[in-house]
Amino acid sequence: MRTALAVLERRVAAGDMAEETLVWSRPLLEVVEANRPQIDAAIERLAPAFPLATMARIDRSLLRCGLGEVIHSRTAAPIEAIAAWTSLARTYSGEPARKLVNGVLGTALREVAATAEIDGGSNS
Repeated sequence: MRTALAVLERRVAAGDMAEETLVWSRPLLEVVEANRPQIDAAIERLAPAFPLATMARIDRSLLRCGLGEVIHSRTAAPIEAIAAWTSLARTYSGEPARKLVNGVLGTALREVAATAEIDGGSNS
């Protein structure tokens, strides 16, 4: 299977990428792979006008990694993660993708925050 993690590790082994790249990318890709069904369902729900099957590969990858980091990882502060993924979307795919990534990640973060407030409030 050609998973993103497998491709990354092959590129590092071949000398195409620095070993240090794995330090931050491996944990993120592991999170994305472990949670891909939930991440893809979130993309379908939060961006119904952009079906995954027809979405540009780079946009799909940016959304998956962004949601993996914002919802499942917490390697960076969520606001910082959203800013970084939106910037990457602008750089690699353009302004429409930046808006899509920003909207999906921002909505996902608000949902997570609302769920945390509800869960936290019910335990008081």
